Amino acid sequence: MSWFQLDPKSIAARARTAGSPVPSLGASLTRGVIGFTLVSVAGFVPWAVFGQQLRPLVGESGMYGVCALVFLALTSPLLHRLIIGPGSVSRFYKLFGLAFTAYSAAWIAGWMALRGHPGSLAGLFFGTMVMACMLVAAFDALRIIVKVFLALFVLNTVGYFVGGFSEAALIKEHALAAKLSWGVFYGIGLGAGLGLAFHFCQAQARKLLAGG
Repeated sequence: MSWFQLDPKSIAARARTAGSPVPSLGASLTRGVIGFTLVSVAGFVPWAVFGQQLRPLVGESGMYGVCALVFLALTSPLLHRLIIGPGSVSRFYKLFGLAFTAYSAAWIAGWMALRGHPGSLAGLFFGTMVMACMLVAAFDALRIIVKVFLALFVLNTVGYFVGGFSEAALIKEHALAAKLSWGVFYGIGLGAGLGLAFHFCQAQARKLLAGG
């Protein structure tokens, strides 16, 4: 059973009625990368700019929670068109809100438990696994869980660690730019993963719209 009427038949019916455009793979990737990179830079601001003030007030996990809230608030306006058809704003908020909250909780747990690169990798693995499971369940696309997970995990991990290396290389001379550069690369990586994941999950809906 799909969530939020995101099964292939419901998506195709809404899109057909409204005459909605169907984004290509390239369009989905572009929207994912550009949109989520903008969101990511904003989401890194609480840590990069206000981290020293937030940590004493809400603790480290609370500070990361504030970052997650920024991500949740800004993502749908920029990425909702990854979902085909009308009504995508509210559906994206509902779906991504649940999926990113679960992803954030898994990442924070992995980081807090192991710290360093092992903690980050554990958080990325379990976080993207939970997100992938929720996305394929929402779109009634359980058969492609491995494909969706690999797209999210590989691209998110590459973006995250490239961002970490960028931050380490710049931190001594340009502390703020260094931290925000991490947000840029993280946004590119996970944004590309999201673009692919949403495109894969709606393959059946596109077939229905094409008359298949």
